[in-house]
Amino acid sequence: MFKGFFTLLRRFIPPYKRYIVLNVIFNVLSAFLTLFSFALIIPILEMLFGMNQAHYTYMELGSAGLKEVVVNDFYYGVQCLIESYGPSTALAAIASMLVVFTGLKVGSAYLAAFNMITIRTSVVRDIRNQIYDKIVTLPIGFFSNERKGDVMARMSGDVTEVENSIMSSLDLMFKNPIMILACLTMMILVSWELTIFVFTLLPIAGFIMGTVGKRLKRVSLDAQNQWGMLLSNIEETVGGLRIVKAFNAEDKVRKRFSDENNKYRRITQNMHRRYELAHPMSEFLGTATIAVVLWFGGKLILSGNATITAPSFIYYMVIFYSIINPAKDFSKASYAIQRGLASVDRIDKILKADDTIKDPEHPVPLKEMKQGIKYSNVRFRYGDQWVIDGIDLEIGCGKTVALVGQSGSGKTTLADLLPRFYDVEEGSISIDGVDIRDVSKYDLRALMGNVNQEAILFNDTIRNNITFGVESATDEEVIAAAKIANAYDFIMATENGFDTNIGDRGCNLSGGQRQRLSIARAILKNPPILILDEATSALDTESEHLVQQALDNLMHGRTTVVIAHRLSTIKNADLICVLQDGKIIEQGTHDQLIAENGSYKHLVDLQKF
Repeated sequence: MFKGFFTLLRRFIPPYKRYIVLNVIFNVLSAFLTLFSFALIIPILEMLFGMNQAHYTYMELGSAGLKEVVVNDFYYGVQCLIESYGPSTALAAIASMLVVFTGLKVGSAYLAAFNMITIRTSVVRDIRNQIYDKIVTLPIGFFSNERKGDVMARMSGDVTEVENSIMSSLDLMFKNPIMILACLTMMILVSWELTIFVFTLLPIAGFIMGTVGKRLKRVSLDAQNQWGMLLSNIEETVGGLRIVKAFNAEDKVRKRFSDENNKYRRITQNMHRRYELAHPMSEFLGTATIAVVLWFGGKLILSGNATITAPSFIYYMVIFYSIINPAKDFSKASYAIQRGLASVDRIDKILKADDTIKDPEHPVPLKEMKQGIKYSNVRFRYGDQWVIDGIDLEIGCGKTVALVGQSGSGKTTLADLLPRFYDVEEGSISIDGVDIRDVSKYDLRALMGNVNQEAILFNDTIRNNITFGVESATDEEVIAAAKIANAYDFIMATENGFDTNIGDRGCNLSGGQRQRLSIARAILKNPPILILDEATSALDTESEHLVQQALDNLMHGRTTVVIAHRLSTIKNADLICVLQDGKIIEQGTHDQLIAENGSYKHLVDLQKF
């Protein structure tokens, strides 16, 4: 447990070392003031109530051991106070000192916690930032095998668990060991015999509590995994609510969620029961230990052979009892950390995921395209199945190439390889003779604009969606892009024009309007290469006409890769490639392929029918 905890600290704490140092300093000061204020109990007991009749004289430092000199001179001061002002005044003075030291002690404790809060909140912020940064940089293939709801659970629930468990325990993990160490040191100074006896008891209690804590981490990991399943279930239900209702499947999804939710309840119930066991177990073990020490110490004093006096034994017990609360808090903190480390394991599945799409160490600059794109014997697979199998294709600068074929023939994958959403496994793709793997991802993708079948928009204003990814675009440029995309008229008809919020995924707009905003975004970016993936297939006839006009405006003078099912939209393409099982089985212009009377002619005839 402690290995994982300190590994976590080494990862996230270094930027905040200054606050750690201040926290430790104030915790040490608080522990010292606690012990010193407790030490005032002994002279009160011994001298004010006549238990010590000895007469003390002032001793110089070095005339005896440090402990003897400090204790003697302290007693000498109390003795002088009693002789000069009387027992009542002396008692009031010592009580006042106790109040002053207690005030300094709690002030030090607050300053220690004050610095720890800065660390706690900053580390949690850093973890969230790191997860988000990693999510943005990870390749698309990583999320093909992950549930979106589970990723969200790690970003939200697991980070919150780390904050509520590990980060909330930081103060206890730094403060309590210092307090325990200080008290144990004083206990050794007061009576090493009793302390050795205590040391034989504490490991037994620690072993019992540690066994429960290990099992808690495993249960907590199961709980977080199940929470991710629940979030995924909710996300799928909300996203597919139209289908759920259309197929009268409310009872089916309701039962599925209820079963998952009940499973989560059982796991968390088990986890919380174990966690709540920490306090009563530590309190029982602490009380049992105090009882044994009280019996053993009392037996030593009653035997008359002990090296400790009755007042010192009472002070010893006060110190020992002051260890119990830090020890209990320490055990609760260890349980909380076990829970948090389970969440860290889930977070690390994202943070330590390998980014397979890497930038080259020395990228070749590529700011424009002059010659064209070339696929050379390209092969790619998901798992064991080759999706792209030995494709050779040249796309001249300014030309339009259309990819057609049945679903699953590899059209979208072939296009996704160009911006390196995935990397080819064999062969190469080059732009102007430069392998795209030798170019930085930023420079490569800066050359390209995408318009997809599903318009991917954000819950923001129309203006911010059009300017997404384009820095410092002027109003004139935004308006010009909207006009070219046939979007200006409907934008101005909205309530606030370009400042209208379009809702989640553009739900306040029609399908055609969303698609035209996507095209306006691509126009504003002004890329030399366009990738159009089924950009009109989900639209009605009128919307398709408007969007196709916008696409024609967008494609003018650009190198374009078009993926199309509606073959009427690609009649004028410079080259049409027919894919089947990851291979190009036919290629040519529309007229050439019709004349060949092959697969393309068959697809055209089917659509006419």
